[in-house]
Amino acid sequence: MRDLTTLADLRLAIVQGPLQWHDVAANLSYFSGLLADVESVDLVLLPEMFNTGFTMESAAQAEPEMGVTTQWLLEQAQRLNAVVCGSLIVQVAPDDYRNRLIWARPDGTLAHYDKRHLFRMAGEHQHFTAGAQQLQVELKGWRIRPLICYDLRFPVWSRDAQHTDLLFYLASWPAARRAAWNRLLPARAIENLCYVAAVNRTGTDQQGYAYSGDSQVLDFMGDTLLNAGDQAGVSYVSLQADKLAQFKQRFPAYLDADQFNL
Repeated sequence: MRDLTTLADLRLAIVQGPLQWHDVAANLSYFSGLLADVESVDLVLLPEMFNTGFTMESAAQAEPEMGVTTQWLLEQAQRLNAVVCGSLIVQVAPDDYRNRLIWARPDGTLAHYDKRHLFRMAGEHQHFTAGAQQLQVELKGWRIRPLICYDLRFPVWSRDAQHTDLLFYLASWPAARRAAWNRLLPARAIENLCYVAAVNRTGTDQQGYAYSGDSQVLDFMGDTLLNAGDQAGVSYVSLQADKLAQFKQRFPAYLDADQFNL
């Protein structure tokens, strides 16, 4: 097992709030305001499609790979000296649109993850191309794996107990299914023996769907470290690698995990 005791704590800023439908400028202005006073964090997490709301109008709302929202994420990352993440609609080729999570680093470089599980009940699979690859990134020595919303329901895709220290989900998860959200997140933490962070939006969208927030961070036992409830704003939490290391040493269930290739 890696020596996690040498890693510094990881400080997260969890940002949730209501979104303006198909209004990129208004949403970027809103989140700029929320982030204005943020300081001394390592990772900032924003909701799924934070710049438009969760929409199936992929062609009309898509941006190029280095569009205005990606540039904004990079600007925020540089200003905060932290990684900033959010998902948006990106056009990668003619008639090829992705629900793409951007990992924007303060040095100006990017990584991305394209949502694998598209929410068919909203027709997402008809308007977007599914991603085919997981992403694992490192920050301050922490191994981190980002996923998006509906991915939460699929434990095989979320599974990576041997390598992941932090698993996180960016979401637009309706209030009507908040019970599933609040039950599945602890399950992902417990089965993967890792920290889990999840960011959701609040408010009601143009289609009448309400969102309850419930952005949260859980430890490797599924216990709550942070729950933002339904309040808009920025919440903070620090993750301690030494506690994760101690638990995995006492309870190394990952050694008995099934082996498979995705």
